[in-house]
Amino acid sequence: MTPPSGAMPDGLPVDFARRLIAWQRAAGRHHLPWQGTRDPYQVWLSEIMLQQTQVSTVLDYYPRFLARFPDVQALAAAPVDEVMALWSGLGYYSRARNLHRCAQVVVTAHGGQFPGSAAGLEALPGIGASTAAAIAAFCHGERISILDGNVRRVLGRLLAFDEDLARAGAQQRLWGLAQALLPERPSHQDMVAYTQGLMDLGATLCTRSRPRCPQCPVHDVCRAHAQGAEQSFPVRTRQLRRQSVAWWLLVWRRPVTGGWQLHLQRRPSPGIWAGLFCPPVFGSEAELLQAVPSGYRPQVRSLPVVAHSLTHREMRLYPMLLDAPCVMAGEALVPDGAWFDREALPGVGLPAPVRQLLDRL
Repeated sequence: MTPPSGAMPDGLPVDFARRLIAWQRAAGRHHLPWQGTRDPYQVWLSEIMLQQTQVSTVLDYYPRFLARFPDVQALAAAPVDEVMALWSGLGYYSRARNLHRCAQVVVTAHGGQFPGSAAGLEALPGIGASTAAAIAAFCHGERISILDGNVRRVLGRLLAFDEDLARAGAQQRLWGLAQALLPERPSHQDMVAYTQGLMDLGATLCTRSRPRCPQCPVHDVCRAHAQGAEQSFPVRTRQLRRQSVAWWLLVWRRPVTGGWQLHLQRRPSPGIWAGLFCPPVFGSEAELLQAVPSGYRPQVRSLPVVAHSLTHREMRLYPMLLDAPCVMAGEALVPDGAWFDREALPGVGLPAPVRQLLDRL
């Protein structure tokens, strides 16, 4: 979805951009490690990591990822399993797969150079319109607005935008207003401050709950604030439907000299944790036990239940431990998968709750 262009419609606060830029320079965030660079690779990496993820979490992952993959060529050349392992715990693992694929496209199709416009960036795998706009604004000073979740909230309140943002048409109209609010003839540094200011305002003052309106640089022109209706915006009628998922995990461990190995399978794509490694998954305890040869079933014991929340699902994992040196003659315990040494697990792409579970073994 490409943001539309257009002149400033009547009724919009004409000095919004000027005030936001001044506030960001005086009171915005300036300490984040990905700020102050025009390197599209570093900005792209930070923007992908920050999608649906708190800054505090990304602060732990970003420097490690950049140390291992300092440029797009290094990322493109790496095995995808290594990328997934380093991403483990950040969640939304399709981002890591798209990140790796995008790096390969940049290297093979663009000579290792990211496109210099938002339109060109948006054509790359895993880069949406708002992320493309952020990279173009930060790295090239392009006059284009972002519209991520935080910015939709900021502008939805500022303008008391009463259309349902669950509808694509309403999002497109809000993006048109976002474009109209841009500074008139901004310098590169103006666009950096403006774009960062939108992010900072949503992250620090115009928060989802308990917005700090008195500290906001534009509270006097905010229509939601004037109505005392900050919590009414943005409007989104479609409610998130959460599903409950229960998995039984066969944690099959076998002793080897100096330690033990664990049997893991790669999760299928598409699906939950696609491409990551996980103990074999079953839909019930009976199904799991049925897969275990009868001679081993008395050795299977339950481990503590693990609860884990995803965006659309509440998961309950029921791990069941089997210590077995080998399968019985002529009997296959699990049809596929591979054995991993305990010492190798830190380098394997595992979902966060599975890694926590295995760390306790």
